[in-house]
Amino acid sequence: MRLTVLLVLLLSLGRVGSSEAQSGVPRQLAAYMQGQQAVNHFAGVVLVTRHDSVLLQQAYGLADAEWQVPNTPDTRFALASITKQFTAIALLQLAERGQLRLTDKLSQYVPGMPNGDAITLHQLLTHTAGLALDFEEVYLRHTDATKDSALAFIRRQPVQFAPGARIGYSNVGYFLLALIIEKASGLSYGTYLQRNILDVAGLRQTGLLSNTTLVPGLARLYYREGAALVKNPYINWDVNVGHDGLYATAGDLLRLSQALRGTTLLSSASLALMNTPHNKQFGGSGFLDRYGYGVFIDPYYNLGHHLLTHSGGYFGAMTTLDRYPQDEVVVIVLSNNEAESHIISYGLAGILFGKPVEVPYEHRPMPAAPPVPLTYAGHYGPHHILYANGQLYLQDLETPLVAETPTKFYSQQNPDRTVEFLPTKAGKVEALILTKGGVRETFRKTRKPGKR
Repeated sequence: MRLTVLLVLLLSLGRVGSSEAQSGVPRQLAAYMQGQQAVNHFAGVVLVTRHDSVLLQQAYGLADAEWQVPNTPDTRFALASITKQFTAIALLQLAERGQLRLTDKLSQYVPGMPNGDAITLHQLLTHTAGLALDFEEVYLRHTDATKDSALAFIRRQPVQFAPGARIGYSNVGYFLLALIIEKASGLSYGTYLQRNILDVAGLRQTGLLSNTTLVPGLARLYYREGAALVKNPYINWDVNVGHDGLYATAGDLLRLSQALRGTTLLSSASLALMNTPHNKQFGGSGFLDRYGYGVFIDPYYNLGHHLLTHSGGYFGAMTTLDRYPQDEVVVIVLSNNEAESHIISYGLAGILFGKPVEVPYEHRPMPAAPPVPLTYAGHYGPHHILYANGQLYLQDLETPLVAETPTKFYSQQNPDRTVEFLPTKAGKVEALILTKGGVRETFRKTRKPGKR
């Protein structure tokens, strides 16, 4: 493994500018990912570029664990919710051509839906239509599901809120958008994407997942049950579309990001619409209130840099496409074993932007930890440290913290989360360092919660 990482590092150094090479950024990226594989057992592909120069492009782990087939840079991965970005691009293209309007009502294309006369295509795109989160009861483990049976199921589901009243993430909404693309264009969803997005942007290793068609180089999916990996259940890809359903290589996602820098796929006006945070009026935590059309704009984890992003996750597929357009940085992380792609991409971006980033390491509990001081509990910015029966918890009582030193703790469920308390000389704790994906951030104590 060391030889492989060294080879990739040398190849990467040959394709980057002298300032990048001298700064050691490619070496830091490679060391971070070596830790992610060795400690957190990452399997997948990572591609990091700045100014279109490759800083790291490397595959890790196995595409097929049963046959011990390794992942390669050209392995194709299920994209999960990154698919939503393709669906949004298709809607905006159809709007440009006058084949639909974003103010159109859902009932014009899909009759019989609850609130169909009130829900607009804009609301479907921004997760403000009030529809259910998902309909996996139809497509998960069911070989006989069809779009018609899925639609019949969806029509029976209660609405969550009045259209436009608030935000509620909805895979159902993007499934309906796929049907609308078919109705407005007269083409199947897959054919429309192929002709108008994939062929135009040169995405030759991207397509729709299938229950029957063989996809060369496609990674199998594995999800975690405790410490073990198991094969993902049957997913009916005839139905799981619009919100999910595409596969791609990391290289193709880089080509997509390059196409979205100009007007290859969309006009400047449509790109501006896509990259506008339409839900800001609702307020929130810097997540869904930062949603555009199939993309998050400057969510709370943007490291202080302009970020356009979307991640996906479903039964082993964990994917992230991060674009920092002002910095000309792209970070792509695709996993087939449920590794936290969004956290890994966060750590990789932290390295690029000069943040202090900790390489993953094996956490070991103290053999005989001293009693935990009650003074550690409190609110530190947006983070809560709770104290109950001599035990510390991060955010809620479902996430206990384990001491590895008297002042540093980690989460057993997620070792990439660590908390280090910073006592003063007088012994008071007024700040902590929270590490997420290796990125270290300091937060000062704001107030104390009550003892539980």
